Amino acid sequence: MSGLYIHIPFCRQKCRYCDFVSFAGAEGLTDDYLSALEKEASFCPSFAADTLYIGGGTPSLLSAAQLEKLCGLIARRFAPLGTFQESTLEANPESLTKEKLRLLKDAGLNRLSLGLQSFDDGVLKRIGRVHDVKTFLSAYGAAREARFDNINVDLIAGLPGQTKEMFLQGLKKLADLKPEHISVYGLQVEEGTPFYKEGVQADEDLLRMELEETHRLLQAAGYVHYEISNFALPGRESRHNLNYWQNGEYLGLGSAAASYLNGVRRSNVPDVREYLRRIAAGENPAEFAEKLTGKAKEGEAVMLGLRMLGGVRLSDAQKRFFSGEIRDLVRRGLVEQNGDFIKLTFEGIFLANQAFMAFVGPFEEACR
Repeated sequence: MSGLYIHIPFCRQKCRYCDFVSFAGAEGLTDDYLSALEKEASFCPSFAADTLYIGGGTPSLLSAAQLEKLCGLIARRFAPLGTFQESTLEANPESLTKEKLRLLKDAGLNRLSLGLQSFDDGVLKRIGRVHDVKTFLSAYGAAREARFDNINVDLIAGLPGQTKEMFLQGLKKLADLKPEHISVYGLQVEEGTPFYKEGVQADEDLLRMELEETHRLLQAAGYVHYEISNFALPGRESRHNLNYWQNGEYLGLGSAAASYLNGVRRSNVPDVREYLRRIAAGENPAEFAEKLTGKAKEGEAVMLGLRMLGGVRLSDAQKRFFSGEIRDLVRRGLVEQNGDFIKLTFEGIFLANQAFMAFVGPFEEACR
């Protein structure tokens, strides 16, 4: 399995919690950016991808004509959208029009990911979202009318001004809509975001209660909790993201896009204008590259695999490198082991970062 990721870094407004590489008010660069994407693709060696993910930013902010241009360059440089096993576009409700939905469906796109974040208008305003609940419901209905039968919806737990009761009420409303996939992320206040500057802090106890209830409610509604933050109706797991967690190869195009090819991880320069300058000059847009070896490489593979609730099968090298760490995690109740398989316990799901630390360097002994 291999994936193609294309980053669209433009947003109408920057959300107050967001630390992703995205820029508000820079939409005037979009046409130049799309041309740069195609030129970057021409620099790359031939790459056959099974899945496609167009993320951001807000890809749905592009006009219909710009989306058509994007679909065209993907078809020319890689394959038509309809030939990918899974092709996803991230969208915000306020910018997803019926015209864009028809265009994307006709181009072969088969999956949408909608950013709802909360089912409460007051909370949406507090966190800097442009849409309201009515706009989301309208966009979701339009996507169904356009015959999209594979939709993900994002929610955030632990948002300021959102009680447990408000969150669970919204989660139940969302489950009643029966999207094929639901992603529920716990609020993380990252340095540099407006929330960080305002001194907003996540209520860890409230967050834990909301995430535990999410697990129970969505499983009762027929969803499979297959990854720490992700729930899917049977057979509707995100193939693109599964490739990441299974340590598969992927090619990333655009500012800040990451790739993993031939054992090398690299990421492009995040600044859009610098990305455009480098591409125009025929320069490498990557600002970082590394090739992990030995214990560091094996640890990364275990950490990624542990994100899946089904767990990961340990190789002989991984057992040799991490036998002590795994025994300690089992003792602490974060991981359970059955032969060559390890997986997070129920407690470990909510304390996953503590478990992951065991597989991330620097290690006491040198990497071999």
